[in-house]
Amino acid sequence: MKKLFILALLATFAFNAANAQESTTVEDASFTKFQLRVRALAVVPNESATIDAIGGNVTIANDYVPELDLTYFFTKNIAAELILATTQHDVKAVATAAGDIPLGDVRLLPPTLTLQYHFNSEMVHPYVGAGVNYTLFYDANSGPVADEVEYDNAFGFAFQLGFDFDITDKWFINIDAKYLLLNTDVTVDATTALGATVGADVDIDPFIAGIGIGYKLF
Repeated sequence: MKKLFILALLATFAFNAANAQESTTVEDASFTKFQLRVRALAVVPNESATIDAIGGNVTIANDYVPELDLTYFFTKNIAAELILATTQHDVKAVATAAGDIPLGDVRLLPPTLTLQYHFNSEMVHPYVGAGVNYTLFYDANSGPVADEVEYDNAFGFAFQLGFDFDITDKWFINIDAKYLLLNTDVTVDATTALGATVGADVDIDPFIAGIGIGYKLF
């Protein structure tokens, strides 16, 4: 219910804001179509899990990584942004019937595509966006207890709010925040330690905060 409320609230805000801006903005045929940004990201999972047999929950560590993104403007206000970065997170099952179980770490490659609405102003350009994400889990290290940990690749939804601050005609500073609704099925082969294979339904739902610099290509 909480996730549905967040989804509805953000979608309503983006729709109403876009309609309000569109009614007051005169379309300008002269605008930069491509923008490139480099950002530093803080990726903060809002994790929870349903773990079969042994119960408990999960903790997923934060990560801090560089990120590259490309934005294409269809009009002066409507754009699409493709975000590329990879993260690495330590994972632990906690408060299970077998105690706390370290599950090593895993890398995530989560390319995310958002459709954005940009507001026009003289130097500060806010924008809102929503889109889709496909997360690839790779290079999983099972840790000292499990024999193997497998994560299913998964689709998710992304919501975005950001600001571009002009420095020159070409360069700008960017502040960006995203929230991803991301769920994966995890299989933990703990036959050696626990005599069983345990499945888990894991919500990762990361909040992603970024700051960086951008350049208007052409």
